[in-house]
Amino acid sequence: MRRALRWLMAACVAIATTSAALAADLRPLVQTMGSGGYSGTEKALNQLSDAGDPAAVPVIEALQAGDLYVRKADGLVVVARKAGAGYALTDPLSGAALGEAASGAIDKIKVNNAMRRAISAALGALTLMSPDLAVRRSAADAVFKSRDANALDALNTALAKEKDERIRRAMEQARAAVILTAGASDADTQAAVATLAGRGDRDALALLSMIAASGASDTAKTAAAAAVATVEQKLMFWGALQNLWYGLSLGSVLLLAAIGLAVTFGVMGVINMAHGEMVMIGAYTTFLVQQGLRTYAPGLTDLSVLLALPAAFLVSGGVGVIIERSVIRWLYGRPLETLLATWGLSLVLQQAVRSLFGPTNREVSAPSWMSGAFELGGLTITYGRLWIVVFAFAVFGALLVALKRTWFGLSIRAVTQNRPMANAMGIRTARVDALTFGLGSGIAGLAGVALSQIDNVSPNLGQSYIIDSFMVVVFGGVGNLWGTLVGALALGSLNKFLEPYAGAVLGKILVLIFIILFIQRRPRGLFALKGRAVEA
Repeated sequence: MRRALRWLMAACVAIATTSAALAADLRPLVQTMGSGGYSGTEKALNQLSDAGDPAAVPVIEALQAGDLYVRKADGLVVVARKAGAGYALTDPLSGAALGEAASGAIDKIKVNNAMRRAISAALGALTLMSPDLAVRRSAADAVFKSRDANALDALNTALAKEKDERIRRAMEQARAAVILTAGASDADTQAAVATLAGRGDRDALALLSMIAASGASDTAKTAAAAAVATVEQKLMFWGALQNLWYGLSLGSVLLLAAIGLAVTFGVMGVINMAHGEMVMIGAYTTFLVQQGLRTYAPGLTDLSVLLALPAAFLVSGGVGVIIERSVIRWLYGRPLETLLATWGLSLVLQQAVRSLFGPTNREVSAPSWMSGAFELGGLTITYGRLWIVVFAFAVFGALLVALKRTWFGLSIRAVTQNRPMANAMGIRTARVDALTFGLGSGIAGLAGVALSQIDNVSPNLGQSYIIDSFMVVVFGGVGNLWGTLVGALALGSLNKFLEPYAGAVLGKILVLIFIILFIQRRPRGLFALKGRAVEA
């Protein structure tokens, strides 16, 4: 045991001695950063980078952050950070405290635009040998962006030792970028072109296009031109898939906003212009739940969205039942009066929310499990949008099961297909109407929970989706859930494919024109309901 302790102490002493020796070797270089103006600082920076010692990283990071100064009293290069009325000084290599100094006692080591790129390249080169995988990956990316020829030797050394395949690929791509920028033999240039063609993103395309249009040899230009064509085809393919994902994402939002309207409109024939306000109420319920958890149970804040789902459904559904019992029940069979009445209700609800919460937007933060994104091939998928797509299909599936497998669902279907016969068979159609309106409003509240994660929570939130919701319902077939699903996904995808070419506004206009023309041919939508009352 004693022998092991002695060995450990000896190892610690050796490490400390080695570190001190390395720091001693770097200190003269650090001291020259404070003299000679921009050129002297840049020369010292290049020498620190060429030394290949990771101990220089804090010095260069301080220079990049604007925290490297020269103490006037003795010319010592120090790191100075604001502390009260003066500055706290530390040693740039060891981090040891060196006391405090007034602002007039130190001079800042300034950098210009030309040096900032060299600083990034130096940091990239020095961190290529870091034991941390993430640091090495970031260093390779930094060298790829800077394309500094001074980092080539460090890249070659790091590549010889790198074991991780992904980081090795990133280093090879950075090396290829440096070679293409600095110029090399035809063989090396062609190898670099092939490496960047395998990368296949827009940064690689820019580099390859530069080589194809430069004064390189005919062989290199031909290889670069072929690689440009390959990368463009690949980007076009992934761009189409990305638009398809965006369309699916937008379609899921439209599905959430329209699915409740499909139930309400299909059963009762009510043109509910206040449906968007049910979405808004669900979003504000999410805001209140999150604020309550932040105040009384901060540890559960990450679950606020999940806890807001039942709350939003009950609140929006309750408001929907109240509206149906107080206003809608007296207007059945009069669609124009229903439209005007619900439009007036939407204005009342918007003003009520403005009075309670104010006219400004409210923040609903996303939980950690809905933050960030991941890469899937050439696709960038955000977790927030992914969970909304999953949630939309889950709500659709749950509603489908409820309508097919429960007594309430059978009652809704009976009333939808033949209201007089359902009434004659003992189904209380008035209660079905109220509960159906509440169900549609509750689902709109669930849509508000989802939309609070991707849109501003404001009194006008629902107005952005009410027209699109009606278009989805009419296009898919009034009262048909499968039609609503197909309509939402089709219109969402069509919107996203048109936007890059026609713009957002003109794209929506073209979609509206398409729906008008489609309804002229099929007035009942894609999937028309069947039944005696409907066909009559």
